[in-house]
Amino acid sequence: MEKPAQTQYPIHPLLRQRFSTVIFDGDRPVEAEKIGSLLEAARWASSCFNEQPWRFLVATKADATAYGKMLDCLMETNQTWAKNAYILMISVGKQRFTRNDNPNPYGMYDVGQALTSLTIQAEALGLRVHQMGGFDKEKARDFYKIPAGFDPAAAVAIGYPGEISTASEALQEREQSPRSRKPLTEIVFTGTWENPYF
Repeated sequence: MEKPAQTQYPIHPLLRQRFSTVIFDGDRPVEAEKIGSLLEAARWASSCFNEQPWRFLVATKADATAYGKMLDCLMETNQTWAKNAYILMISVGKQRFTRNDNPNPYGMYDVGQALTSLTIQAEALGLRVHQMGGFDKEKARDFYKIPAGFDPAAAVAIGYPGEISTASEALQEREQSPRSRKPLTEIVFTGTWENPYF
């Protein structure tokens, strides 16, 4: 299914078509080369002092045990649809600079940048990405022995989009719901706070 954003100004088609699907093709594997491309795109994201604070825990349906372990970290409401994504991931951010051990206030921002790069690469490859805050961070920390100084950031489901007709009525309704964003006048200011730039 496609539901391109209705933008006020032209943007790149990959950005316009991106949306967080809840309907994945549960029977279609993602090729290893494409998984590599996704993670390579994330690797080359920009970061403060080039610290590259991101880390990624990855599980695919090729390993049912590893996949089940990661699926178990998701909230039940997310498990109902994410179980069809071929790839599950948890992104993690390093909280201190390697260069001097000072706190890195931009670490999680940089993890987000890496996931944005991954998401746009996914769109270019015909894949869809759905990022989630709905997962158990402490369970993930325990399951994966995430060390002190690293914090789970977001869970991610990735796969080929599925046929809407194969999903439950609730998921079909969610998938077809209109996309919306605040207008630029509410988020872009100049001179003083809440003085619209546009």
